[in-house]
Order: sequence, then C-alpha cells, then structure tokens
Amino acid sequence: MFKNFFSSKRTKGSSEQKPKTDKNTLEIIEHFRQSSDFLYMSIGQKDNHYLVSYFKSLVNIESLQRQFILKVQETIAPITDLEDLKDLIPIEDISISTDPSEIQEKILQGYLFFQIRKKDPKGALIKVQNSDAGYRKENDTDNEFSVIGPKVGFVEDLDINLYLMRKEVVSDKLVLKELTVGSLSQTRVVVAYLEDVTNPTYIETVTQRLNDFEFDIIFDSSILDHAINDYSRTPFPTLLTSERLDRVLYSLTRGQVVVFSSGSPYAIIGPATLFDFFISPEDYYIPWIVGSFVRIIRIFGVFFSIFATPLYVAVVTYHYEMIPKDLLGPIIFSRTNVPFPPVVEVLFLEITIELLREAGARLPSKVGQTLGIVGGIVIGQATVEASLTSNVLLIIVSLTALASFTTPIFKMSNTIRLLRFPFIFFAAFFGIVGITMGMMFMLAHLLRLKSLGNPYLVPFYPFRPTDYGDTFIRPALNKLDDRPSFLRTLSKKRYDGNSSKKKSPKKQNELDNE
Repeated sequence: MFKNFFSSKRTKGSSEQKPKTDKNTLEIIEHFRQSSDFLYMSIGQKDNHYLVSYFKSLVNIESLQRQFILKVQETIAPITDLEDLKDLIPIEDISISTDPSEIQEKILQGYLFFQIRKKDPKGALIKVQNSDAGYRKENDTDNEFSVIGPKVGFVEDLDINLYLMRKEVVSDKLVLKELTVGSLSQTRVVVAYLEDVTNPTYIETVTQRLNDFEFDIIFDSSILDHAINDYSRTPFPTLLTSERLDRVLYSLTRGQVVVFSSGSPYAIIGPATLFDFFISPEDYYIPWIVGSFVRIIRIFGVFFSIFATPLYVAVVTYHYEMIPKDLLGPIIFSRTNVPFPPVVEVLFLEITIELLREAGARLPSKVGQTLGIVGGIVIGQATVEASLTSNVLLIIVSLTALASFTTPIFKMSNTIRLLRFPFIFFAAFFGIVGITMGMMFMLAHLLRLKSLGNPYLVPFYPFRPTDYGDTFIRPALNKLDDRPSFLRTLSKKRYDGNSSKKKSPKKQNELDNE
C-alpha cells in the first residue's frame, strides 16, 4: 500500500503518468548532491576526463568497477560521441537522453549518468543497479511480525538499508544525510527525510543532537535514541524504533525524520506521540472497519494489562462491597487457604511471569517456547495446589501478560510491564484512591513529555480535533490524504483522497458490459 503513496502509476504510451521536473540536468545533479549516498566524480586518464553520477546505495559496485570504470580507463582514444559507449561497455541497457525527467527518474532507479562535459545536458544512462541486495531470508521482521503485508525488514548493513529505501521511494524528495558518531567506532549514521515535506526544525534538531553527542562506541541505534530524545528520566519511549520497511516509509510520508545507524537493523523515528506506539502497519492492509476494531482491542488490552491486577489488590484488600454477590463466593473460596495478603500473592505471580518471559527470551527459540508453555502450566498448577495463590488471580495475571503482548512496539511493551508494579503498590496502600493517585501522577508526567519538542499527548494535548482520525480508529484510505497538522509539515496533502475513489465512466461501462 505504501509503495503507491510514493510512485505514480506508469502505463505504456502514457506520457502523462511520468513524473515531470522543471529543473535542468545540472540542477538535478546539484539537488541529488544533498544526499550523502550520491556520488559525483571524474573518471578517466590523462586529458580524457569524464563525469559520472550515481547513488552508491542503488548500484552494483562490482559491476560498476569491472564493466564500466575499468573499460573507460583502459580506453586510449577520447570518447567524443556517447553512442560509442554502446560498443565500448559490455552492458545492454545504455540509453542516450537529454530529457531531465527521464534522467532524474533513471538515476533514482539505480542507473549511472555519464557526461563528457559538465555543462553538457546530454548524457548516457547506464544500468548498473543492484536488483538483489537486501532481499534475502535473513531480513525478516522477527520482532514486528504481521500476518498481512510485506515481511521485508532492515539488516545490520547500512548500505542495504539505504538501498531498500531508495528502491521503494523513487523520488528526488528523499534526502539522506550521513554523519559520523562515536570517537572510537566512527559509526556511520544517516538522517532520512522527505524534502519539501518534513519540517526543517525537526531535521535541524536531530542533526544538532547527533553532532553534539559524545560517545566512544555506538553499538546499536538505541544508544542514539538516548542522544536524540528530550527526556531520559522516563520509562516511556519518546521515539519510535522499528525494523519494518513499510512502517518507516509510512512515517516518512507523514513528515517524520528517520535515523539509521551502521550495525543496527532498527530505525529511529521522530517526533512520535503516545498513540503511534499502538498503531501497526497491518492496520492499513485490512478493511478499515476491521482495522479499527483491532486497534481498539489493542488499546483496551493496554489498559487491562496495567490496571487488572492493581484493581484486584484494591478490591480484595479494601473494597469487598464492590464485588457482585455471585462472584464473591468463588473469590472467598479460592483464597481460603492462601496464607499471604493479596499484594504478596500478586507480586509472586507477576515476578514469576517476568522470570518465565526473560528465560524464554534468552534461550534458543524452540527451547524458549517450550519453557514458556510448560513452565507456565506446571508452575501455575503447582502454586494453586500448594495454596500459594488463588486460581482467580492466576487467570487475571495470565490475561494481563497476554494483553501486554498486543503492543506492536517492544519498547512500549516493556513500559507497560513496568507500570503494573507501582500501581500494585498504590493499590495495596490506598486502594482505589491509590490507583486514582497513580493515574494522576502518570498523566501529569505524560503531559510534560515531548518528542523533538513536539507534545507527547497530541492530538489530545494540545487539542487537535482534526487529527483524531488516525488515533483510536483507522479511517478509510481516502481520509488519510492529509498529513497530521501537529507535525507542521511543509506540504499538507499526501495524495488526492477524493480522486482515489473515482472511476472512469468509460472503463466502468466496459466492465459492466463484460
């Protein structure tokens, strides 16, 4: 779906569908030079020098050097006619063009642009693109899996990640700026954004914080997360972290900034809001009604995961009158032989669940799955039979653990797991009043948080009613044509939502006649 947001539909014999540009060849090359992965250099020998331009993240370097650069350097006679390249270079796809639109489009597709002279608008487009890089079995999205949609994820090789980006976003709007971070590691870091879309303030903020960050070795992009975010004393992640290509592309179209780091398969996305962490790319691959239902279930699961066990502690400890009569008997019977107060009972089970989760994550996949299933059944049954906990609480704790897994972003899932414990203590000391106090403290903390200077609770604070469409529900595609206003993008429209639903009357009649 996201690929359609970037590339226009192309059909044979239709010149109207090709992207047009008002720039000449020199202006196109100067524009491309803003990206660090674009190379513009001189090759040849003695007095025979020529100019070549290409995106190194899109071309096959081995083919470029062996089939092109080596052949040009071995040529003694100067190349005066571009048609001579077809006999000189052992590459089939070589075309001569003066059309700036065609030159721009093919360079973005991985073609090399060859010029005899710098100011010559005419050049040769030579196909040396790398069509296989990045598409391998090892770049599946293991930690952000979805049933529907592409399974392409990022890898530890930065050049492959940039290639995947360039292959999907065939547009001169995509700019990649490379920085070097780490006094010892000299790690390559790339800041990606869409020109004329992303607010320059966010780009400058990210670039400045990365340049000012002093660290010796950048092991993972998560370290850069600490350098970029606004607050370090918070359990809530203020920047999105994703290994999915489609999520990153969707974030770029909204006007967000993406940061890549060499040696890490995860991209950092900002500015982010609290609600971004509960949105999955899979929501946009299914009908919007079903996607909205799934998203609501996901958000409900978050609240249930945080407050279910604290409410059990509060009700059983202080508020027995709140329990219905039909349910009061089973709860009393289940706790008859339990020697511990509810808070100790809950903490015992919660810590046991966390131990099983950590052990399963550290062990090999097959062993970890077996441990999680068998360990949970055996320990749960044993604790109930030993009267260390009630079976009602065992069911509640199991459901809260299950609900925490519905969060698409792993960092937010960790935050939800942590938040349960302070709420349990609040409930143990003050009951329902304590839970209310905890909610007020959490809300006050969330109101203070910002992501790259952007409020964390937007569109609810500050109040942005026009941006409610893609929060709790997933609207139809024709309603997603506007970018969020709180991102203050330079271009508000992503595409024409009204025309996307229209059909040509002629084509519709042809379909009806068939």
